[in-house]
Amino acid sequence: MGNGRQDTGKRPAHLVWDWNGTLLDDNVAIIEATNAAFAELGLEPITLERYRDLYCVPIPRFYQRLIGRLPTDTEWLVMDAAFHQQYWARADACGLTEGAAELLAARRAAGLSQSLLSMAPHEHLVPIVRRHGITGHFVRVDGRTGPSHGSKAEHMVRHLTALRAADPEISGERTVVIGDAVDDAVAAAAVGAKAVLYTGGSHSRASLAAAGVPVVDSLAEAVAVAEELVG
Repeated sequence: MGNGRQDTGKRPAHLVWDWNGTLLDDNVAIIEATNAAFAELGLEPITLERYRDLYCVPIPRFYQRLIGRLPTDTEWLVMDAAFHQQYWARADACGLTEGAAELLAARRAAGLSQSLLSMAPHEHLVPIVRRHGITGHFVRVDGRTGPSHGSKAEHMVRHLTALRAADPEISGERTVVIGDAVDDAVAAAAVGAKAVLYTGGSHSRASLAAAGVPVVDSLAEAVAVAEELVG
């Protein structure tokens, strides 16, 4: 990647972007897929507002908040399979969040590093990012490998380790995670990074505020705040 930076003695932030609900505007697909999963167990559908108020990870705990108990192992497998089947049937119709493509392109043109880490399955993530024409803006794209009920923190550790192997100047203290979930802030903390949380995705502003990190209403603001955090 080219380097258009002036040497000011400090390296700009490396941004680790989240995908679902952050770069990808997929709230409608998420809600429709969640309600399809609920229908498998005869549960009532939920609204986006209720989803955003209660969403958390691991996902079985989110379902516990919604139905008043943890799903059984069998119920979890049924709901998880239904969710992913229904979500990926809708995902291609989702567009990028407003301004996302321009922000990514501008950072790449300026020689600023950024990567993508998602809890979406890696085998699904890579093709959809490619279809949106933005793969080249990232120095690395990683999706989830393994079960879907864990936290992003362990994946963030592997992601940053791989980034640092390719570029030793990337460090936790100069990395900022931009996401839409409290789990993004937890994952950032696991590698000594900072986080900025965006209100347009899976969490309400009140839910995000509990993470104790900056909360913003646009991706442009997220990038500006990220640079301030490491300035």
